[in-house]
Amino acid sequence: MNQNPARKRLARVKETSAGGFVLASDGSPRVALIGRLTKRGALEWCVPKGHPEGDETLVQAAEREIFEETGIQGEVIELLGSIDYEFYTPDKHIAKTVHHYLLRQTSGELTVDGDPNHEAVETRWFDISELHSVLSHENERKMARGVVEWFERSR
Repeated sequence: MNQNPARKRLARVKETSAGGFVLASDGSPRVALIGRLTKRGALEWCVPKGHPEGDETLVQAAEREIFEETGIQGEVIELLGSIDYEFYTPDKHIAKTVHHYLLRQTSGELTVDGDPNHEAVETRWFDISELHSVLSHENERKMARGVVEWFERSR
């Protein structure tokens, strides 16, 4: 954690997000991920997720965010787990919890056209065997292990 004294004075804000890995409806071992551009312009692959809106439950938020960012409608199969982490913006210290779900595609086609914030610049199906090497963030790679384990149990 950064021990910069100026950062210690920033307001600490708690945030919650929900999202996850949506499995293809054809039964293949594939999930939809989104590609976002970093501040340096590099493409990073990550799990679609976002904040609940209004009185949405975490499950509803996960399903909506996945639809908005990938064009895929899905229904939750199970909770994979939650990740807590902290980061700083110029004006606040954010303590964030992200709830990751496993979903099954019920309809839709891959597109980023519905992303209201235009964070996702690309979306693509990836074989679950590729997740460890493709996902940009270690905490999401840990959640991906649950996808692989679920798929192996469900065969």
